[in-house]
Amino acid sequence: MGHTSDANEASAASLTSTVLDEEAARLAAQQQAAEDPLIVTEELPGVGAETMTLRQGLAKGGLATFIVLLILNSLDELELAAITVLAPDIRDTFGVSNGTIVFIASASASFFVLGAMPMGYLADRYKRAPIIGIASLFFSFFVFLSGLAVNVFMLFWARFGVGIAKANTITVHGSLIADTYPIGIRGRMGALNTMTGRAVGVASPVLVGGIAAIAGGVEGWRWAYLLLGVPVAVFAVLAFRLPEPVRGQWEKRDVLGTVADQEDSVPTSIEAAFARLWKIKTMKTVIVAFAAMGFALFTGPVLRNLFLEEHFGLDAFERGLVETVSGVGLIVAVPFVGRRFDALYRTDPSRALATIGLLLIPVAVLIPVQFFMPNVALFTLVGAAVNLLAWSSFAMVGPIIQGIVPYRLRGLGTALLTLFIFFVGGTGGGLLSALLSNASGPRTTIVVVAFPSMLIGGLMVLNGARYIKNDLALVVAELREEQAEAERQAAEPENVPVIQVNEIDFSYGHVQVLFDVGFEVKRGEVLALLGTNGAGKSTILRVIAGLATPERGVVRLTGQTITYASAERRNALGVHMLAGGKGVFGELTVADNLTMAAYPYRSDRDEMQRRADKAWALFPSLTDMADRRADAMSGGQQQMLALAMTLIHDPEVLIIDELSLGLAPTVVQDLLEIIDGLKAEGLTMIIVEQSLNVALAIADRAVFLEKGRVRFEGDAQELAERDDLARAVFLGSEGG
Repeated sequence: MGHTSDANEASAASLTSTVLDEEAARLAAQQQAAEDPLIVTEELPGVGAETMTLRQGLAKGGLATFIVLLILNSLDELELAAITVLAPDIRDTFGVSNGTIVFIASASASFFVLGAMPMGYLADRYKRAPIIGIASLFFSFFVFLSGLAVNVFMLFWARFGVGIAKANTITVHGSLIADTYPIGIRGRMGALNTMTGRAVGVASPVLVGGIAAIAGGVEGWRWAYLLLGVPVAVFAVLAFRLPEPVRGQWEKRDVLGTVADQEDSVPTSIEAAFARLWKIKTMKTVIVAFAAMGFALFTGPVLRNLFLEEHFGLDAFERGLVETVSGVGLIVAVPFVGRRFDALYRTDPSRALATIGLLLIPVAVLIPVQFFMPNVALFTLVGAAVNLLAWSSFAMVGPIIQGIVPYRLRGLGTALLTLFIFFVGGTGGGLLSALLSNASGPRTTIVVVAFPSMLIGGLMVLNGARYIKNDLALVVAELREEQAEAERQAAEPENVPVIQVNEIDFSYGHVQVLFDVGFEVKRGEVLALLGTNGAGKSTILRVIAGLATPERGVVRLTGQTITYASAERRNALGVHMLAGGKGVFGELTVADNLTMAAYPYRSDRDEMQRRADKAWALFPSLTDMADRRADAMSGGQQQMLALAMTLIHDPEVLIIDELSLGLAPTVVQDLLEIIDGLKAEGLTMIIVEQSLNVALAIADRAVFLEKGRVRFEGDAQELAERDDLARAVFLGSEGG
């Protein structure tokens, strides 16, 4: 007995030492990850590259795409200027208040968001040229319809259509440009696009104001809209012929040295994509910053024109002239900003992003100052400084977003940014400004709204600069993993696993629970997931099943990437999960539970019955309980029913969380016999199991998790021979 006691004490001491060592290593790794980027700066895409002239970069992607998109974007600027400059005339035509026209003008811009999400989704799945062409044709139609509006209600809905259709200019254009032209000129591309757009925007107040003045009368503003629709339609037709580039080609060239064929992937779920994008720290910071600034961005131009009319008595043409002169300096300065941005990005991306924040902070002060200028000349001069700083910054945001977002999610990445800017900032700013302008006038409104929103936004962008290197490093890691897997699949196509998880990181809020988790499951194999309490076993199952989206890593099904596929889509592909706990409808009978499970196949009654009959055959003990309520059954019987309901779908991969938890030994034995039968049929299974004995009885291989990391992967019998891990399984409590 003494020797046994000493041995047990020694084993316990050894186990304690192992756990403490592992915890120390984990904390050290977390600290190192927090302090340093995943890889050195020079290995980030676009960093350390040779200087490339704008002409060289445009030649690599071809001029056609850039020219067509540039003109379409410029026409969008022209349309935006129309509602801004002509707002007082439109107000007088329909006899509405300042607040009403401010709301329609700013909120119509926020309608952008309703088109941004579907267009971003389509841009990540389909060829982008047809999307641009169709959206631009609709844009042309609704612009024309705006000029024909007979009342403010019709104008509102015409503006609604314009906002949705114009969403392609950011979500789809940005994605196409990023894949068409090299990283080294993205800053100058953004600057040139902004410069040309603003050049049209600068000229457009005079143009639309002039058209309104020439047409004459209160309703002269209509002709600006009627004429604008024609050139938009022409270039919309040309957009259909633009070439489709390889997605992510320039990141692949820079990081991998080659452009491999696109890896096969399952269509992205918007929910999963947004969950992944929200975990990119730079992205999250920029999104919140621009949502705050949106309160001033969309109401500012309308409030300026209302102020110019009420305070200085300027007509439509004179207001347009002020807007034009205010934007002239921007046209000259933006190209230098783009060149400077590209140079900074090549050496240090964090400095490039910090520069954007530094340019935005003074805008918070200058916007209110402008409205206290004693004359039109000084008002215009301060406005020129505001335009110069603000638009120089905005031109560089696109290149930042396209760099940190995984290339498969570029459309939705821009859509997410748009969602917050236009919906939160545009609509929120429109409502707040409408209330304040009616009560206190444009000057008070701009002071209350613009100063805090622009200051908060600028500071947040500045703060986000500290995250960008690590976010770019994650892009590099994903590209390298993708290339390595593509090479492996090409070399060994017969050995592609049914399920593969690789480099998975996952957090609940700020608490990270999975660290670089990776393992594979071959066809027909049963894999047991074992580990201590809180090891992350159930979490990794949720990631595989599509119920949780990782911030890093990939999930594949027979070689296809399903990382961003919805749980429903994974079900359709054959991945089904039996979650731990209650998996039945308690108030329904056993028969009704099986009927509900087969309900998705109701369009084919014979198929529905076939699947139900198969479930009854697999679980004959349930037959005698067909009319019993599920909640009147024992825990083991409910587990059997839940398993029967899952098997109705003929899964390719069956995932079971906590197979034997809380069940009597006899019930566990019955379940093991069923699992053995499924194993004999070649069903691939992943089973979380707390009992080492049960795991060894059913599993071909085992993975042992501890504190979110894989400590063992191999033959199940080998795990039993690892005394430290085997004891951890026995000593670990429920959960995980």
